[in-house]
Amino acid sequence: MQRGILLFLCVLSINTVSGCELFGRFDTPSLFKEGDIIIGGIFPILNKEILSTSTFDKEFDLRVFRWTQAMIFAIEEINNDPALLPNISLGYRILNSCASPTNALRAALILASGAEEVDVSSHCPPAISALIAESGSSQSIAVAGILGPFHMPIISYFSTCACLSDRTKYPTFFRTIPSDYFQAKALAALVKHFGWQWIGAIQSDNDYGRNGILAFKEEVEKFGICIAFVGTILRTYTKDRFLKVVEIIKQSSVKVILAFVPEGDFYPLMKEIVNQNITGIQWIASEAWITASRPSTPEIYTAFGGALGFVVQKMAIPNFKHFLTSISPHTDTHAPFVRDFWQIMVGCMPVLPGARTSTDDTTKRCTGNETLINSEHVFFNVTELRVTYNVYKAVYAIAHALHQLVFCQPVGAKTVNQCLNLSEMQPKEVIKSLQRVNFTNQFGDEVFFDENGDPPASYDIINWQLINGKVQHVTLVSLMSLFFPCITLLVSQLYLNGGSKIISTPIYHSQINGKPICCFHCVPCADGTIANSTGAADCTPCPKEYWSNERKDECIPRTIEFLKYHEPMGIALTLVSLLGASLSLATMVVFINYRETPVIKASNFELSSFLLFSLFLCFLCPLTFIGMPTVWTCMLRHTAFGVTFALCISCVLGKTIVVVTAFKATFPGNKITGQFGHAQQRIIVCSCTLIQIVTCVLWLTLNPPYPHMLFTYSNRMIVLECNTGSEFAFYAVLGYIGILAIICLILAFMARKLPDNFNEAKLITFSLLIFCAVWITFIPAYVSSPGKFTVAVEIFAILSSAFGLLICIFAPKCYIIFLKPEKNTKKWSTVAWWLALLPHSKKVLSSVPPSGQGVN
Repeated sequence: MQRGILLFLCVLSINTVSGCELFGRFDTPSLFKEGDIIIGGIFPILNKEILSTSTFDKEFDLRVFRWTQAMIFAIEEINNDPALLPNISLGYRILNSCASPTNALRAALILASGAEEVDVSSHCPPAISALIAESGSSQSIAVAGILGPFHMPIISYFSTCACLSDRTKYPTFFRTIPSDYFQAKALAALVKHFGWQWIGAIQSDNDYGRNGILAFKEEVEKFGICIAFVGTILRTYTKDRFLKVVEIIKQSSVKVILAFVPEGDFYPLMKEIVNQNITGIQWIASEAWITASRPSTPEIYTAFGGALGFVVQKMAIPNFKHFLTSISPHTDTHAPFVRDFWQIMVGCMPVLPGARTSTDDTTKRCTGNETLINSEHVFFNVTELRVTYNVYKAVYAIAHALHQLVFCQPVGAKTVNQCLNLSEMQPKEVIKSLQRVNFTNQFGDEVFFDENGDPPASYDIINWQLINGKVQHVTLVSLMSLFFPCITLLVSQLYLNGGSKIISTPIYHSQINGKPICCFHCVPCADGTIANSTGAADCTPCPKEYWSNERKDECIPRTIEFLKYHEPMGIALTLVSLLGASLSLATMVVFINYRETPVIKASNFELSSFLLFSLFLCFLCPLTFIGMPTVWTCMLRHTAFGVTFALCISCVLGKTIVVVTAFKATFPGNKITGQFGHAQQRIIVCSCTLIQIVTCVLWLTLNPPYPHMLFTYSNRMIVLECNTGSEFAFYAVLGYIGILAIICLILAFMARKLPDNFNEAKLITFSLLIFCAVWITFIPAYVSSPGKFTVAVEIFAILSSAFGLLICIFAPKCYIIFLKPEKNTKKWSTVAWWLALLPHSKKVLSSVPPSGQGVN
């Protein structure tokens, strides 16, 4: 294809015997001025902008139009400078590329072929001696690739692709803006400075975007930084393709995105992001859009506020504002683009001589009195010129190169004599002269090119901030390429989208299955783990006795929990326990004082005393469950509980057996009462209690209870409890008490209909029903209760069952002693005895046969 284009370029303008014969013609408007030496210019004055999914429109770019005016202004300054190219006038020819490589190539062919309309009898007029082009890297690659073999010097003012530094491919290419090789290093250093480990990227679908992201990726990988996704856009894409990129941003977890995109390509995406209210993202910008005026609005700021980016140094060009305000369609009625510019600035369509007006056009017509002198439009703000200044420097670099070539001495020499005829000047010689250019301009800037045609790299770090309702490009710091690794920002002047830090909580990288190891999710550390820094490879678990704090960056000791004496629950249980013990002692005192009364004698004073003593111990037993568990308290609490309750139920069992035997003794010929005296009662109590004592001794010997830290109930606390050691032994102790209680319940139920005065069967039955109900419900409650509430449930069961026995068995007797003393007499007991036995006596007599029957 390249050979075909070269052949077309040769045929396009052929130097015949009679002069120049034009075989082809492009109808392209241009800004033109004659001169002894012509400098060409290609600028994307009109941009293609997407309107719908399938239609496009051309939009006039004021920013680019100012670049063209900077070129014209610089040429006029040089023409008026007696020291630079004296007696030689510079002309220009500027064409529009529409930001398209195809159009840029067409413009380059037009400029290289010379004028389109010439007198065939004359010699070929001078073609351009140098070309200032282009803003986009893809356009510059196309132009430099085609014009390079013809040794046409090209200076770009805004093409930053590092690929253009390849002298083997582009030997005639120069530029006044640093290469992306330096910008990629600077951007990587910026990302490293803030500690961002997980970022996204947006690239333009051209050489600028692809090569820029590739260079940036190579740099950040050195720092262990990973790019989560790369979205691709272009201004000529349909809206659907922009929406796909927006969806990628919405679905991703990244909070930092680099946009390596020209402003014309990025602006449609910016508007869509604002429309969908996507905020909270820190944007990093390439130099192509960070200072563009079109997106620098409060509306766009809602999503892109705090954007950071690198730009070339700014400069204020004297007298340039006056030059811009003097632009008028009435000055040069045939100048292209000026009418569009005037309509945007003034708001009306200029009426020019010979211009046709459509009857359907409703655009306001100018009166001719409009002026731009007092305009406050940002177009006329020339205090912070960056790309415009690059165009200005490019023109002066060409002028200095031509001066050295034509006059064989640098600018400023006392004697100026022309040593080269302009008609003999060859483009190859201009390239050599450009390579040697080294001068200091009026602003103190040193202008030169290295062996690759690149200028020295220096950048300003720009931060988008909203000041007084306007988006300002605040310069944080200026850097030379030597100091990129040592970026230090003025934090007091810095604004980031989302705060001073994008990720304040330490996170670690969770790799995504099926993707490269670099691809991961940013996941906050789980509870109980910490990350010493944001972006750690993994989270470090805290020691067992520690837990992570809220920020997950430090391990703090867990709170140790157990049932304490001084907490409300501990105080309440202690008071109830002491109350029960006091009531037991008080009841024992009452029984001792009234031991000679019929009620006390009928209730078996000795067994009642044993029972009250065991209940006293049962009420004191919960005190061993309260407080910090130790080895001794853990062994004491379960064994004391088992032995005291075994003693208590054994006494109840003895009392029940006494009642049953007393009832059986009322039948004639029954001698069981004489066989169950005090000695037998003591044996039953002691033997039943001894079995429990042996079980507890084996338990303490083989696998005793011990203090245990439990971590499962709560993340931030340790539950300190007593582990039973042997679950079998624990439930054996409980089971044995349950067996005794069931036996007592059965016996008491059998003797429930004996007289109330001395019969305790009903009272024992009711008390044991309470006892069994409490301990049956205790097991599920004990298993399901968390932490210290397990201990509280066990204490509650002990106190409830002890109170049940104390109240049900002894309260009725105390009631008779204190409130019904008339029933506490021998006479009342005897009458009640015979009245109770009367039904049973009738049953016995009815069972004896009449006399004489059954005898032969």
